Amino acid sequence: MTLGERLRSWRPRTPPLPEDLAALVKPEDPEWFARELAIAVAPPWWFWRFLLRRFSWLVSVFGRVEVTGSIPEELRDGPLLLAANHIGDFDPFVVAVALHRVGVLPRIMATGGILSAPVAGPLLERTGAIRVERGTELARHAVRVTEVALVQGGHVVAYPEGRVGLAPDFWPERGRTGMARLALGLRVPVIPVSQWGAHEVLQYGNDRGKLRTLLRALVRRPALKVHLGPPVYFDDLQMGRVGDANRARLRIAAALTRGLRPLRSDELDRPAFVDPTRPTTAVAAFPGGVVPEDIP
Repeated sequence: MTLGERLRSWRPRTPPLPEDLAALVKPEDPEWFARELAIAVAPPWWFWRFLLRRFSWLVSVFGRVEVTGSIPEELRDGPLLLAANHIGDFDPFVVAVALHRVGVLPRIMATGGILSAPVAGPLLERTGAIRVERGTELARHAVRVTEVALVQGGHVVAYPEGRVGLAPDFWPERGRTGMARLALGLRVPVIPVSQWGAHEVLQYGNDRGKLRTLLRALVRRPALKVHLGPPVYFDDLQMGRVGDANRARLRIAAALTRGLRPLRSDELDRPAFVDPTRPTTAVAAFPGGVVPEDIP
C-alpha cells in the first residue's frame, strides 16, 4: 500500500456501537452511518478537548476572537442546539473556539465533502462532527445522528441556512426547517450564535484567492466577533402542526439577526469587505437587519 493509499484509508479508532443503536443500521446504509452513531453516543473525544484547550490560539493568529453573551448555566449540560449564521469557510473554527471559551464542547454539522477528505475528514468526524449530504436521500441520516447526539446531552452546532449565506447585504437568510423540526420534536432550546468577521479570512471562491485572503488576515487580524444570544424557546409551537416549523425557523432567523446587528453596527447596509467570488443570489430573512417587533 502506498503512502497516499494509507492516508486515504486512515482514521482514528471509532468507539463501539451499542447494540440498541446497531439495530438502526441497515445493509443499504452508507458505511459512515454506523461510525457516526457510535461517536454521537460516546463521550466527547479526549483529543478534541485537548485540541481546543491547547491550540485554540491558532485561530487567533488570523484575527482577534471576541466573544460576547453567554449560555445559561442550567443549559450547559445539554442537550443544546446552537444555530449559527454561516458567513464563510473559516467560521466553524471561530465558532468552535468561541463556544469552548464559554464551556461548551461543540459537535458541528458539516458537508459530506469535508468529512470525506483524507486525514482531516476522519479527524473531524471523530470530534463528533455530523455529516450532511445536502440534496440527497442520505441527508436523513444527519437527522438521526443529531437526534442521538442530543439525547446524549450533546451540543450540536448547525447552520439553519444550510450553506454560506448569499444575501447581498449578508444578513441571515430564512433558511430551512430542519433545525426547527429538531427543536420542536425533541423540545430542545436553540441558542443563536451570531458571528461577523470570519468571512474576511477565507474568500468564498475555491482558488488562489483563498490563500491571498488568508495571508491578508495574518497581517490585518480582523475582529472575529461571536455573540451568544438568549435561548429561543418554542413552548407555544407543536411538531406537526401546520405552519409551526416555519414559525420556528423565522424565530431562529430573527434571533440571529438581532444578535448580529451590534457586531456589524458600522456595516448595516453592506459588508465593508468585498468578496467578488461570492454570489449574491439569495434574500435575507430581514433585509437591512430590521426585525419586526411582532416576531418573538
